[in-house]
Amino acid sequence: MHGAAKRRPDFPLALVLTLSVVVHAGAVESPSAFAQGRAQGKSSTTAAKAKPRDDVVPTAVSDMVEAIQAAVHSGRIAELRDAVDWNEMKPDLGPGLVSDPVAYWRSISTDGEGRDILDVLGKLLAGKPAVRPLGRDVENNRLYIWPRFADSAISALSKEALDALADLVPADELRAMRDADRYTGWRLVLGADGVWHSFRRD
Repeated sequence: MHGAAKRRPDFPLALVLTLSVVVHAGAVESPSAFAQGRAQGKSSTTAAKAKPRDDVVPTAVSDMVEAIQAAVHSGRIAELRDAVDWNEMKPDLGPGLVSDPVAYWRSISTDGEGRDILDVLGKLLAGKPAVRPLGRDVENNRLYIWPRFADSAISALSKEALDALADLVPADELRAMRDADRYTGWRLVLGADGVWHSFRRD
C-alpha cells in the first residue's frame, strides 16, 4: 500500500511531460509546409522582379497611343496638341528646336494641314512596336518604337514587314531604303511611362 502511494505522483508528471511534447510538436511547422512557404515567398519575389513582357504594352503607353489615335481619327492635326502637352518636354521632332509642333507639322505637310502626318501616325500605330531596353528601372526601362522594323536591315524583313513598309512609304523611298538596306522613314518612340520621346524621320 505505502509503495503504491509513493508511485502515484509519478504518473501525473509523466502525463504532463507527454502532453508538453505533443503540444510543442504541433506548434513546429512541418518541413514540407516550411519548404512550401519559402517556395511561395520566392515565387512572389521573383514575380515582383520579373521584367515586363514584350508583347504587353503598359497602360501609360496605351493611353498615349489612344490620345494620338484620337487625333488621327479626327483628321485635324491640332488635336495632337493634347497628346504633346502631356509631356513635360516636347518630343524630338527633328533637327533644331521646334517650339510649336502643330505649326511645324503643318509646315512640312504636303497639303499644309498635316493630314499626311496624321496618316503616317495612323499607319505606324496600326502595327506592333519594337521594344528596346532603357536603364535599370524595372518599372520603366523600355522604349516602344514604331515601326517594329525601324532598326532592322531591309534585306532581313519578312514579307509581312515588307508589305507594311510598302504601305508606309512611297515607291521611290522604298527603293532607296532597299539600296541602303536600312529604314529611313518616320519613327515614333514612346517610353514605358507614356512619355512621347520622338516622332521624326531618320
